[in-house]
Amino acid sequence: MQNSNLSFLIWYKAMFLMSATKKGFSAKEMQRQLGLKRYEPVWAMVHKLRKAMGKRDARYTLEDMIEMDEGYFTVSSTGLEQEKGMRGRGAVGKQNVDVMAESIPLEDVETGEKSSSCRYFKAKVLEDHKAEGINETIKASIDESSIVFSDKSTSYVDIAKFVELHILEKSNKETTQNTLKWVHIFISNAKRNFLGNYHRIKRKNLQLYLNEFVYKLNRRYFGDRILDRLVIANITGL
Repeated sequence: MQNSNLSFLIWYKAMFLMSATKKGFSAKEMQRQLGLKRYEPVWAMVHKLRKAMGKRDARYTLEDMIEMDEGYFTVSSTGLEQEKGMRGRGAVGKQNVDVMAESIPLEDVETGEKSSSCRYFKAKVLEDHKAEGINETIKASIDESSIVFSDKSTSYVDIAKFVELHILEKSNKETTQNTLKWVHIFISNAKRNFLGNYHRIKRKNLQLYLNEFVYKLNRRYFGDRILDRLVIANITGL
């Protein structure tokens, strides 16, 4: 909130609105809800809040058994456009995002049926498909004692160096529905969320939108407490 011309009450209302719904608010809708005349300060405010969400989640690493895969989000250099086939300025492109999920195996004692539950997620925008970017993401996001499940992408060749065990499986329908179930649910839900709530997302801002989606998803059982946590994260900057 430092150097902002908006009052604390406006910031507090914005944090309440952002934490009150799973879907999220576009800056334009936030401006309307807050009754403000200028769009630019609202846009800057919501992005600062998303940045604070990302910083808070960056403090934690995933552990135990981790699913990992890449999702591809539709963006452009100038903004997200839903129209297909555009060329030139604002042309549609794909941005790859590394998605990780703590997947906990479960087994029914009576029936022996196996399933899994999910605790926390992380999502990191990647600059390219090179192994170096994946390696840095792994070191920053996953505890070294973890077991990582992924497909056989060539970008994942070094993962075993940074975790306890890396298990690779051939990418197919069964892998998507079982071994990498939760990351694909995440990717599908995130894309649907972005498409339904935001008119356009610039490539350079995609991480901020992912920050908000992940922050609220990781606190999906917090109820009303998520507002208090967001206020603390924003004030402390951590």
